[in-house]
Parts: sequence; structure tokens; C-alpha cells
Amino acid sequence: MPDNIPADSVGIVVPQVAHFEQALSLSCGTELAQYDLIYETYGSLNAERSNAILICHALSGDHHAAGYHAMDDKKPGWWDNAIGPGKPIDTSRFYVICLNNLGGCGGSTGPTTVNPETNQVWGADFPIVTVEDWVESQARLADKLGIDTFAAIVGGSLGGMQVLQWSIRYPDRLKSAVIIASAPKLSTQNIAFNEVARQSISRDPEFHQGDYHAQQTLPRNGLGLARMLGHITYLSTDSLGEKFGRTMRHDKYQYNYDIDFEVESYLRYQGEAFTKRFDANTYMLMTKALDYFDPAAKADGDLAKVLAVAKCDFLLVSFSTDWRFSPERSEEIVDALVKAGKHVSYARVEASQGHDAFLFPLPRYMAALSGFLNRTHNTLLSSKNKGAN
Repeated sequence: MPDNIPADSVGIVVPQVAHFEQALSLSCGTELAQYDLIYETYGSLNAERSNAILICHALSGDHHAAGYHAMDDKKPGWWDNAIGPGKPIDTSRFYVICLNNLGGCGGSTGPTTVNPETNQVWGADFPIVTVEDWVESQARLADKLGIDTFAAIVGGSLGGMQVLQWSIRYPDRLKSAVIIASAPKLSTQNIAFNEVARQSISRDPEFHQGDYHAQQTLPRNGLGLARMLGHITYLSTDSLGEKFGRTMRHDKYQYNYDIDFEVESYLRYQGEAFTKRFDANTYMLMTKALDYFDPAAKADGDLAKVLAVAKCDFLLVSFSTDWRFSPERSEEIVDALVKAGKHVSYARVEASQGHDAFLFPLPRYMAALSGFLNRTHNTLLSSKNKGAN
């Protein structure tokens, strides 16, 4: 962390935990009798409680979206380049909330937390949760915080699916929706990638059918392989080529199965680093939530029909080299919204970073986000002024 906190940082933040005693019925047919959600907030909630923005995280994300937990932190939250005073998600205007979803491993109730009924770590016994379940739990957190309506709900990738579900499930509870690098459902290819990742984990001898905590071990090899596979799909051919090319670690081939190319070293590092911060059961669960998301299935595949209930304004953003969630997938949502007669803006951003581009402060991307949320803010001010009159 820099010696002085940047002026556009939200600074030091302290996570909070909300406990819920009301049972949550899950899509899988079971229920959580009680659960915790860990979250962070940035900025101040106005007197009307109308300026809140909810950030929905992607597969490996968590509640720490911006700022620092301690002065010696080396890195800020995962979306710090977009959240803060004067940034696109402007905390001088908005009250921003980000939580770790149920089933996560950042502090919310999930496979790594203790099941109060058994006093043992949930592990493999934690039920599979879905995007629909997450939205229900997020709505309950909003209730606890006294927020009836969000000024905006924002998310990238799996987070964008949550935003889309919000617009369908609770159309009266958000004014604006920002869906970034996402899709209305996974392609067959994406489901296949997720299955290979899960198989990499479940076939690790240390997985123990998901009960590795009870065995006091971790399926590091399997989880590392899953992350390596996923990481490749998040990048573009160009970005990998520009960063590594065919650069070698040695002057000549070693003619063995150790590292010859720099990209091999990079992927191994990414896989090993991931195993130190993420839980294998959570990875399994999150990929299943991705697979299951398909809101149009309830309307014979007619997404426009499902979105007919939506009342908010939409911003969709895609990235040119994203082949995991290609621009065409965002455009499916745009087309459905237009067909349903909704207000929608769309930006297809030229970017070399592939799917990961949604995490970068690319100028056109940040400008689109800023412009859309500025209009959201101005609408709030207009409504407040009308109310005062």
C-alpha cells in the first residue's frame, strides 16, 4: 500500500457481518435455518435511503471490492479502480454495498463455515445455491439495512447474471442495472469448461468427496488445475501472446516435463496462489450456479417475455476479445430488452484483455459506466427536488 492513501480511495474499510435467523428456502429444495452474510460499505447513505448501489461479485470475487483492510495491505479491493470518490461508482454520491455470496469462502455462510446443527465445518454438506438464492439473500440484506430500492445494481460475469435476476425478481427495487461481460445463460462450451474444472477437483485424491477439512487436507492439485484452466479462458489469445509469446525460461529445450515456457510458469503460479485463498467446494458450487442460470427457461426460452416485468434502465457492456462471454451474448440480452420495450444502453468496448477486461479501468468502459451512473444520480436529484416541491 502507498505511504499515503490515494485521494480517490475509500481508505481503510472494516467488513461487517449480518446474521439472519429467518430460514432461507433454496432452489435445491432444502433450506438454511440461519446464515451470515459478510459485506462492506463505502460512502454514505442519504436521508432518503435512495442512493445505494449493490455490487454483485463474480465467481472468485468476494465482499472486498474497494479500499484497504490495513495500512500494510499490498493491494486494494478487487474493483478499487472503479469504486471511490470521483470514480465511476462515485462514493461521494452513492452508498456502495458489496457482499460475499452464500456458499462463498470470504466469511459468509458456506462450505468453510461451521454448520450450527453439527458444530462441524459444512464441507460437502453445504447445499448447492443458485443465482436466484443469492438474489433472495441480497434482498434480505437490503431489508436489514433499510434499503427499499437500489439506485443501481452492478455486476460483471456471474455478477451480471445476478443483476439480470434482480431486474426480474424485484423489478420495483432497482432504478438502474449494469450488466458487464455476462450472458443470459451459459453456452454448452462454458458448461463443458466448468465440468472439466470440477472433475479436476473431485478427482484429486485429497478431495475426499468434499470432506477434505475433516481429513485435515486440501485438494490443492485439483483446485490449482481448475484455476489454470479457468484463467486461460479469462484471457484472450492476443493478451497471452503479448505478455508471454514463446518466451522460454532457458536457452534451449530441456526435453522433460518441467517448465520450458514462461506461460507455463505463470499458470502454475496462478494455480498455486489461488489454492491459498479459495475453497474447492466453493469453486464447485459457484460453477454449478453458473451452469444452472437460465431465467428464460421458465418462458420456453423467450427472454424478452421474462424481462417484460423489468422497470429499470439498463447498461450492457461487452469486450471485443472476450470469448468466454462474447459480445454476442450481451447482445442477446440487449435484443431481448429492446423487444420488451425497455430502456437500454450498450457499449461494445475494444479491449485486448479478454474476459478479464471487466476488471480493468479501460477509458471507454469507465466512461460508459460513469455516464450511465451520472444519469442515475441526476435522476435521483430530480426526484428529490420534485418531492421537495
